[in-house]
Amino acid sequence: MDGPVSRSPDRRFKVLVVDDEPYMLQAWQKMLEHQSCEIRTLPDGSRVLDSVAGWRPDVVLLDMRLPGKSGVELLQEIKDADLECEIVMMTAYASVETAVEAVKLGAYDYLTKPFVDIDAATLTVLKAARHKRLVERNRELESLLDVQGSFEGFVGQSAQMRKVFELIEGVAYSASTVLIQGESGTGKELVARAVHHRSPRRSCPFVAINCTALTDTLLESELFGHEKGAFTGATCTKRGLFEVCDGGSIFLDEIGGVPAATQVKLLRVLQEGEMKRVGSNEIRRVDVRVIAATNMDLAKAKREGTFREDLFYRLNVITIELPPLRERAGDVPLLALHFMRKHNQRTGKSLVGIQPQTMALLEGHSWPGNVRELENVIERAVVLGRGPEIAMADLPESLRRVRTVASRSELSFADLPFREARQMAMGDFEQRYLVEVLGRSDGNVSQAARLAGMDRSNFKRVMKKHGVQPDQFANRGSGQGSPAHEDTREHRGDAR
Repeated sequence: MDGPVSRSPDRRFKVLVVDDEPYMLQAWQKMLEHQSCEIRTLPDGSRVLDSVAGWRPDVVLLDMRLPGKSGVELLQEIKDADLECEIVMMTAYASVETAVEAVKLGAYDYLTKPFVDIDAATLTVLKAARHKRLVERNRELESLLDVQGSFEGFVGQSAQMRKVFELIEGVAYSASTVLIQGESGTGKELVARAVHHRSPRRSCPFVAINCTALTDTLLESELFGHEKGAFTGATCTKRGLFEVCDGGSIFLDEIGGVPAATQVKLLRVLQEGEMKRVGSNEIRRVDVRVIAATNMDLAKAKREGTFREDLFYRLNVITIELPPLRERAGDVPLLALHFMRKHNQRTGKSLVGIQPQTMALLEGHSWPGNVRELENVIERAVVLGRGPEIAMADLPESLRRVRTVASRSELSFADLPFREARQMAMGDFEQRYLVEVLGRSDGNVSQAARLAGMDRSNFKRVMKKHGVQPDQFANRGSGQGSPAHEDTREHRGDAR
């Protein structure tokens, strides 16, 4: 039996039911009040537009055949008036034509009367309401993204990131050296570029180099250049990056990995603005702003003698600390939507949002790889996802596997009312059970349903409820198709 869809905790779903049969209005009143929805009913279509405009329901349940205007006519009028709600049609005269017409006009789904499965019919309405809230939330995030996008490509509104933005603004117009500290994947190069682009040096070159990606000899040659014949393979004279970006900024990523001999040369550039190419005694003057970054504890390296103390103090004039993503979880929805839009455009997809349960999982993840890891997860979901929204099944299995453990550790059942705690426990159990039984059957829905002792249609409804896709469990080497490629929408209540 399907349970209710998780809902926004701050306000209940609002549902307007329009039907000329009193017993049907009473039935919906009982069914939806049991799900803690707010219900209003109308016996005909004469006041539907006024009610939708004034009360702003999440879902309108419209009977196809009503006194006066038909349900399809009312659907068209609601859409023409641009009233934001999802519409679910009801009909006792089901046909492919009426369904297609309603969907083309913008209906979320439709149900056939009498309802063979009351829980499935209720679930359809709740999913429509959830979808409407999802669209609302995405619109809010889109609006925030449009505002945030104006600051050098940064996405975030947390207090920690606002402090970073203020520091960037404050240091950009100075010539001081900047040290950016933060874990891998937090966006240190993005900060360096922002500092350069907002500085008086913006019209001059910005170059970046990872100091640990090259051997000692190559790193010194890249930074300071070399003369022809200076070492084996030096077949011509080459300018170093400090000369290339004279007047601009150089970003030295992973500065903690610079060897001792190169640290001495860096110190002279910072102190005197002077450098020598490898194999040359000629002193060259350069005017370059140094922006360095590290994910290691430079102060500890200084104490241990692996990093020069004088260079440390030269670099550590202004420090910008980038918080890890786990410390600004409130930015995860903005970042996730930003990356969804980015990879929509790159791949030609048109995903409209992220399902609430999926977003909750993203917000609760610790993100050891920080923003870079989040982008990789969203890119994967956009590429592999088949639905209009990013669902739980579109996330890597490693993320989904920790969901139950995380929910137990972060929230005690005793913190919730009995009914909500029971629903959470049941949801966790259902999802784990689905994963295990589908795994045993290699994604074959019919076989999994038999193992579960469930009717196949009910099994598919539970799958849909939790966003589980059978394809991820399929045995790719068997060459056998999965019956789960069928359309699994729980529309119409649905008697096949």
